[in-house]
Amino acid sequence: MTAELVRGQNHPLPRTRLEIRISAGKPIMAGATLADEQGQVTSGEWVAHPGSPQLPGLEVSRQAAADHRLAVDLEALPEGVHRVNVLLALPLGRGGPASFAALAAPFVAVTGLDGAEVASYTVTGLDTESAVVAMELYRRQGAWKVRAVGQGYAGGLADMLADQGVAQAGELARVIENAVASGLARSVAAPPPQRHLPDGGTGGSVTPDGAGSVDYAHPRRPTTAPPPPPPAAPPARPEQPAQPVAGDANGWSMEERLYNQIWGMFEDLARTVAAYRSAVDFAESRMEQELDRALADPRSRIGSAGTRAREQARSKRDQLMAQAHGALDRDLAQLMAESQVVEVALPPAFARWDNPVWHRYRVPMEIPMALRVGDLYLPERPELCIPMLVRLPLERGLWVDSGRTAADPGALLDPGQLRMRAMDTAVALAVRLLAVYPAGEFAVHVIDPAGSAAGPLAPLVRSGALDVPPVPGAPGVAAVLARLTRRVDLVQMAVRGGAADSLPADLDTAEQLLIVNDFPHGFDDRALTQLRYLADEGPSVGVHLLLVADREDAIEYGPLLDPLWRSLLRITPTPDDHLADPWVGHAWTYEPLLTPPGSQVLQQVLGQVGEARRSWLR
Repeated sequence: MTAELVRGQNHPLPRTRLEIRISAGKPIMAGATLADEQGQVTSGEWVAHPGSPQLPGLEVSRQAAADHRLAVDLEALPEGVHRVNVLLALPLGRGGPASFAALAAPFVAVTGLDGAEVASYTVTGLDTESAVVAMELYRRQGAWKVRAVGQGYAGGLADMLADQGVAQAGELARVIENAVASGLARSVAAPPPQRHLPDGGTGGSVTPDGAGSVDYAHPRRPTTAPPPPPPAAPPARPEQPAQPVAGDANGWSMEERLYNQIWGMFEDLARTVAAYRSAVDFAESRMEQELDRALADPRSRIGSAGTRAREQARSKRDQLMAQAHGALDRDLAQLMAESQVVEVALPPAFARWDNPVWHRYRVPMEIPMALRVGDLYLPERPELCIPMLVRLPLERGLWVDSGRTAADPGALLDPGQLRMRAMDTAVALAVRLLAVYPAGEFAVHVIDPAGSAAGPLAPLVRSGALDVPPVPGAPGVAAVLARLTRRVDLVQMAVRGGAADSLPADLDTAEQLLIVNDFPHGFDDRALTQLRYLADEGPSVGVHLLLVADREDAIEYGPLLDPLWRSLLRITPTPDDHLADPWVGHAWTYEPLLTPPGSQVLQQVLGQVGEARRSWLR
């Protein structure tokens, strides 16, 4: 749970690698100073600012912006550093506000690398101040904590630096202000409020009038026509759309820029199709209304007058439909071009299995911010697929529905083939998760009571990616569930008691994925209770569920398992339009990610994952 601090309040930091996220509504400068045990900054080299954004264990923004992310690694700070002060200052003399009184109260949050907030502070009570120490991270008796400070300085950056003991504070303040001024042209405006997407992500903005309408205008794409040429100039050629570029979005890394660009494409496609469908509905409705008015008099329903009225109404309908089709084709062509450029630039975690990036795969050193679990598309252009990304670590389990769906491809498969396709989908997802985590930081367990998934599971077993091969029957179910339930219990108790170092030596602290095939076969009442417990409590302590099941097989349990199904993100082994977007009324079709027929990419990736795991265990 996030700690919402007030001025002077502190809160313990549970980890050492952190992000500090700042939102101010207008471009401001964000920096940090490193101080000793007495709170003094002993050198100007211990000040991180846009002109010198990197210090050991610390990185700040390179320009003024409405939103910032500062990266902090407390273990990598120089020896003798006991305090990290987070500084905010206004870029003065550039037509902006002269004091924080003209701005909304800045919001500062300390988060983990996964985006989970640890503590937050809204810096209120500022008046004439143009610089402020918002927060400090400090070390006390070997433990790091965060404190809400909110100390403002009417004398600006120079006074704030001087108060911390910086020699030649005025000169350093001028250097910082010049660096900020040189980057103001690149400053970023505040993002729109976020809304939830079908996968639990966010994007888009809701208008403040409470009507629930969604603004799908992308922050990077022009929404107005270019100005016309001067009257005296010769006619200008139509302006061509800008060539799409991979990573054309906000973000501190290429990965984050691609992630934001993909969600921008999702919003653009949703907006474009919503506008098209609305235009089509309007054209049909207008034709009906015009026909009703023209033919309200019975005397005009026959003869030439009635015929002309019908023709005119249909002609206007056709004209409006043609305009809607033209706008749709233009916007979708631009999105298709962007999709083609982006696809080839994606890292493995975001890429399809047929992307050449997998042939250059190497076991990563860091966890990516998200994972592609499938594609999304709309019927107006099925070939335009948007990657469906979920954040890592997983925030909820996954359910591969092996039952019959309304999709046509599934109707061509018998129940046994559907179950095998569902298990193939689950194994492909498990391999993707293993591939994007560093060696030793992700483990997979399998429950297959009847042994019916031996074929799809064979690549995982042969590669050595599984700690223990699947054990059939009820004893195998009980053993795996007991082991993972014990892990959840111990980690929860350690976290709540602040005693993470006291975990048993034999406890695997890596993220855990449990694949359950053919559920609820082989499960008794105790096993069902344990599985529900893992689904509810597991994600918060690194235990995740990948369930392969047909809900009809568990119908005898009635509403007992309803909370389990609701807690999982449902995906299908064949394309199916079950992902609803309530904001615009779209039903997005989900398509799973399977390897191309005859491809050996799964085995090649698993070979590297298995070798890295064996090296890590030595």
